[in-house]
Amino acid sequence: MNETTNQEEITEQLLKLLEERGKKALELARKTVLEEKIESKEVQEALKYFITEYWHDVTRPALLSLVCEAVGGDPDITTPIAISMTLISGAIDIHDDIIDQSKNKGSRLTVYGKFGKDIALLIGDALMFKGFTVLYEAVEKGVPAEKIALISDIIKRTFFELGDAEALELQFRGRTDVMPEEYLRVVRKKAADVESYTRISAILGDGSEEEIEALGEYGRLHGMLAILRDDMIDMFDLEETIHRIKKEHLSLAIVYALQNPEMNSILCSLLKKPITLKDAEKLSTFVDKAGGFISLEECMNKLADEAYIKIEKIKYNKNYLELLVHATLLPDWRSYLPQ
Repeated sequence: MNETTNQEEITEQLLKLLEERGKKALELARKTVLEEKIESKEVQEALKYFITEYWHDVTRPALLSLVCEAVGGDPDITTPIAISMTLISGAIDIHDDIIDQSKNKGSRLTVYGKFGKDIALLIGDALMFKGFTVLYEAVEKGVPAEKIALISDIIKRTFFELGDAEALELQFRGRTDVMPEEYLRVVRKKAADVESYTRISAILGDGSEEEIEALGEYGRLHGMLAILRDDMIDMFDLEETIHRIKKEHLSLAIVYALQNPEMNSILCSLLKKPITLKDAEKLSTFVDKAGGFISLEECMNKLADEAYIKIEKIKYNKNYLELLVHATLLPDWRSYLPQ
């Protein structure tokens, strides 16, 4: 079996697992939102678009289910919390798109891109408030009140950390002197939401303090890997590369490449002028030549190894948790480079 076939099988297996474990919570989250009485047709349309056409995040509710089971808990107890956190995560995603001025994600228009800033902000706020309402209603679904208090505290800390990360990331815009260590500190902060999922889930499953800490750190590392995977993929999408240079900040692959003294001036001169599709293609080639992609790959492999170590003593679902980490590692990234 060649590496490509093996990767395809792993991806298929993972997608099936995530769908099985996350579908119920996602469908209930959709139902919860669509039941709301809204007079504004535009807001109604935007909410429906986001929750039924755009947002298909089964990964986070599936992660809650798998981690709870990993400490010997009943995964069904995570469903009410998964509904709440799915809505909150959706709100965060919309707010991020507004900050980054992201009108498209892949082939799809974001809520910001389709309905504009004002409606996107309202939709994000609505999902946020609904998410917290559902969280407190989880007590009626069997989640002990003392655990709801712990979960609320984790979510509160997560929001402050995510806000801090966004503010720090704004300082990277237009800069070619960002150091990899500085960049990774912000990436770690941005991964706070995934840690909150795994930490909360271990608490719901009555995990030991050791298990809760190990799975919390596993979530943080897994979140970092997911962010860096998107970072790498963005470099192979020329339109996204241009958008990030103009509106956001440079990819970590470019940050690593800029550390190469022989390539720094070439890269800086290219980044400081209005960049075209042809320039973006050149940029990928120069980043590769400067060792940017290799450095990013090495960084991701190191994070993956750390994540595997964190779950060494986990009794159940260890293979699934390893599979989630493995899936974040891009196979054969060189095939994405301009030929």
